[in-house]
Amino acid sequence: KSVKGTCLVLFFIVYLSFFSYNINRGNQVIFLEDKILELLNRKNKALSIQEIDHLLALKTSDDFRILEDTVNKMCSDYTIYRTNKGNYMTFDRSPLKKGILRVNRKGFGFVEIPDEEDIYIDATNMNGALHNDLVVAEVTGRKEKNKLEGRILKILDRDLKFVVGEFYLKDKIGHLILDEDKLKMNVIIEPDFIHGAVDGHKVQVRLLSQVDGNTYKGEVVKILGHKNDPGVDILSIVYKYNISDTFPDEVIEELKHIPSSVSEEDKIGRRDLTDKVIFTIDGDDTKDIDDAVSIQKLENGNYELGVHIADVSYYVKEGSALDVNAMDRGTSVYLVDRVIPMIPHQLSNGICSLNEGEIRLAISCVMEIDHTGKIVNYDIFESFIKSRKKMTYKNVNSILENNIVPSGYEEFEKDLRIMSELAKILRKSKINRGYLDFDVDEAKIIVDDKCHPIDIVLRDRGVGENMIEDFMIIANECVATHIFYMELPFIYRVHEVPKEEKIHDFLSYIGTLGYVYKGNMKDTNPKAVQGLLNFLKDKKEFKILSSLLLRSMQKAVYKPENLGHYGLASKCYTHFTSPIRRYPDTTVHRLLRTYLFQHDLSSETISHWEEKLPIVADIASSRERASINCEREVDDMKMAEYMEDHIGEEFEGMISGVTNFGIFVQLDNLIEGLCRLADLKEFFHYDEKSMSVTGEKTKTRYAMGDRVIVKVIRASKEEETIDFEIVKKVEEDHDKDKEEIELI
Repeated sequence: KSVKGTCLVLFFIVYLSFFSYNINRGNQVIFLEDKILELLNRKNKALSIQEIDHLLALKTSDDFRILEDTVNKMCSDYTIYRTNKGNYMTFDRSPLKKGILRVNRKGFGFVEIPDEEDIYIDATNMNGALHNDLVVAEVTGRKEKNKLEGRILKILDRDLKFVVGEFYLKDKIGHLILDEDKLKMNVIIEPDFIHGAVDGHKVQVRLLSQVDGNTYKGEVVKILGHKNDPGVDILSIVYKYNISDTFPDEVIEELKHIPSSVSEEDKIGRRDLTDKVIFTIDGDDTKDIDDAVSIQKLENGNYELGVHIADVSYYVKEGSALDVNAMDRGTSVYLVDRVIPMIPHQLSNGICSLNEGEIRLAISCVMEIDHTGKIVNYDIFESFIKSRKKMTYKNVNSILENNIVPSGYEEFEKDLRIMSELAKILRKSKINRGYLDFDVDEAKIIVDDKCHPIDIVLRDRGVGENMIEDFMIIANECVATHIFYMELPFIYRVHEVPKEEKIHDFLSYIGTLGYVYKGNMKDTNPKAVQGLLNFLKDKKEFKILSSLLLRSMQKAVYKPENLGHYGLASKCYTHFTSPIRRYPDTTVHRLLRTYLFQHDLSSETISHWEEKLPIVADIASSRERASINCEREVDDMKMAEYMEDHIGEEFEGMISGVTNFGIFVQLDNLIEGLCRLADLKEFFHYDEKSMSVTGEKTKTRYAMGDRVIVKVIRASKEEETIDFEIVKKVEEDHDKDKEEIELI
């Protein structure tokens, strides 16, 4: 027994020593990775492993072996690059590039690389990569029109876990006709994994394993309905973006413990604002109301603006099933006939919604604002409120734009006019600091009870909509600035300075139209872009050019660092005002409660949020992109479906783009279609320099901004495409324009 015991002790000593050695070795590798990257960046050239060893001052042969392991691992991870001579450099200085592959329906694609030129990938050079894969591409040269061309070397990450398509059975094996035709792959479903799907069903399938090449085995996880059932077309797009229209059982179970009304206990420690004149202003059909406002003109001439936001985080506790699911969703998704909420309707339309006449919990930001639009004093606190009126933008605009007071609004007219007065001050202040108003229109698709589109119009945006936007912006800035100066972990809404090359490309483009802007576009102040927008304001193509300029901007995202918001010309910005429909806002409320109301500034709390907020920011930004893409694709599909009913009809629109294969025309309701040059009655020459086409015989010239009459010749809901044929060019009435100018 003594010998056995001694052996066991020795075994554990050896095991622990080995375990400890491996941990230490692993820590050394991680430490060395950072040091190697720092060294290669500092030296800004390729180094041999001996040079790296010398510069890092490694002491032993064992250290050198760990160095060899580390550089091999970093090469495998594509963190650094090994040259043909066996030297090492940082990956971003190598001929290889990491990026996201975007595949065209025709099979070719582009690798998108942040802040760099896209790389064209021919269909023959995909190397098994699929749409949206993270890949390593090698640049092989420049193709026609001087575009970078390359080939895929390796797939680094495939985030494709689910696909959506039409199910059909062949030889007892299930197959899919994928909705996403950019995915060049085959999916087979064995009998045990079909789970009741039949021919014609739209289904969501989980990918299980790769058989070979681009063939995968899958399992039906959700039957969306038959392809011809009303609403299934939209649902197919929703599930394609991995957005769920149902909530898991654990979330439904937690709802049983959510109250339907505010209790006396809930009010403890909160400021009672039920005696204040507070109301909400939203769209006619809004049911999830998360912001209310109040106004008062002070004796000193300043304005006291109250922005009262639904206290969602009081009910959605951190770490609960409701919270985890809300973070996974990131945002509510607003589609033509439905809203897929971030949190269940029991919360979003019930206890959290600031419904008229109901006591609700809120977080209030009350600001004193002077005649220049500057906040001179403010308070952020927990409250409970009772909205006096559920107002609509339509009725508010009736008062503020047409001086017509709808029934039931009489007692609020004075407050609304004071609010309008303040909103003008705030907007002027924003414009003076460089706020960018792209004035981009938005289409509203009207559908019948079977979700079939019956009309498409422009969304109205009046004084009321702009007023509430201005109030929400200043509240967001106030909250963000307060926490920023406390130097605490926080989540910001950031919009970085546009890339110089993107602006240069835009200036080159408008130059082809004959517009030469002489402003200093190297200036990083938003006023530079504001000046460019003002220059374009009176151009006939302004709406299209404004939209193109907007695409030249960087995308706004969430980050735990304050990088400012370029588009709003704001030095410090967050999202605080929509916690029912955006998870970052719910997180901001949670941080306000932690820091300001509970006064928890412990090192454990700070450490927790420092670790968590980067994850929250990344997920929120990712899910926001998914929801935007989903909403846009649904709109494109419904626009094509609408035009299927109008084949042969004529419409007037403006040329929004010219290519070597066709002319894009945007109708006044924002429906856009393609006039293929092959469909025109004569041969047209394409001039890349002027972005125009000219008829060989008639010499008819079409360029961006021209008004044309088009006929709908093809439309496909499934392919989300619309084809036009140009009937004639609409000649401009220069005399009429001159007369109007003289009258003005």
